Parts: sequence; C-alpha cells; structure tokens
Amino acid sequence: MASSSQPPTPQRSKALPPNAGVNDRYSTDMSHNVVKDIAAKSIQTGAAMGAVGMLFGAGAGIVRSAPPVIFAFVAGLQWFGLGSTYMASKSVLLHSWGGEENITLSDRVKASGTAGGVSGMVGGMIRGPRNIIPGILVFGTLGGVGEYLSQRFKDSSRNKESKPKSSWLDSRWSPMRKLSDKEYEEMLEQKILRINAEISIIDDSIASLRESSNLPTNSSEEKTK
Repeated sequence: MASSSQPPTPQRSKALPPNAGVNDRYSTDMSHNVVKDIAAKSIQTGAAMGAVGMLFGAGAGIVRSAPPVIFAFVAGLQWFGLGSTYMASKSVLLHSWGGEENITLSDRVKASGTAGGVSGMVGGMIRGPRNIIPGILVFGTLGGVGEYLSQRFKDSSRNKESKPKSSWLDSRWSPMRKLSDKEYEEMLEQKILRINAEISIIDDSIASLRESSNLPTNSSEEKTK
C-alpha cells in the first residue's frame, strides 16, 4: 500500500506591529501603582503650591483693600492647579520615557518644559481664554529653563563634593606650607636629636662645674696636711 507523502505546510509567523522593537524605551504601560503614586505626588505638590498661593492671595487682598478670604481662595485654587498639573504631566512623561534614572538632561528639560506648558494652559483657562497662549509660553519656558539650571547646579554640587577640599595652606601666597606625614616625622626626629645634643652639653657643663667646685677643697686639704 503506497503512502502518499504531502509537503509540510509552512507556518505563518505572527505579524508584528511596524514600530515593534524600534523605540522600546518610550513605553506607555502604566500600572495601577504607578498611577496612584503619580496622583499622590501631584496632589501633594498642588497642596503645597496652593498653600503658598493662599498666603500671597491674602496679602494681595489686604494691599488692595479687598476681601482677603476671596483673594486667598482664588489664588490658592490657581496655584493648586498649576502645581498639580505640572507634577502630573512631568511624572507621566518621565515614566513613559523610561523613568527618572534612565533619561538624559535633554529629556528632563523637554519634560519640564512640556509640563510647564500644560500647567500654563490650565492656569490660562482659569484666568480666561486670552491667557492660554501666554501662559503656555511663559510657564513652558520657565519649566525648561528652571529644570536646566537645577540640574546644572546639582552637577556642580556633586563635583565639588567629589573633589578633595583644599586648605588655605595650599595656596602659593601662604607663608606656611602643609607638611606630609613623612616630612613631619623627619622634623620630629631632628628635634629629638637636637634636644639630646643639648641635654648632653648640659650634662657636660654640670660635670665640669662639679669638678671645678671640688678643686679648692682638695688644695686646702693638702695645705693643712
């Protein structure tokens, strides 16, 4: 009985998305814990900014002879919106770009500038439609420039901490010089040798004084004899 052999059917590979593996660093998967952390951080930042805004609003109301409670409430609401939206936008961008530990300075500046633009848009919407575009430009610029200057300041602080601290004795204009351990040990040995030599000289002087003090007594004894 002849068996009919059939050629194996080729298995089709699953189609991959066109951008698969191209930019894995910019993943947008966010778990429930990540969203919860971002929301908590944003609310905390907004609450702190809102408290500062309430203080400034109350002061502005007193200066303008207006109800300070209303000014404080409005200013606190505006500052809360600015702070919370800025932190939320920045945190989402940093997470989607790989996390804070895996991004560069340029990415930080971009994230802060974008987050500043979002917060400026929210602030402009609160104050009126005419303030949206100026708010985006102003707060976006402040966010990017502030982040750049902050990172530069942190880098300079780390470099200063890593470098050994220099003393005023290391300056070439200083009349004194800092000695090494070996030089200090040699200087102590020289001082000890000098002290020993002075002690031996003093002993010789004492011995000669004793001999000279004994001479008259011996001569007087010989005369009496």
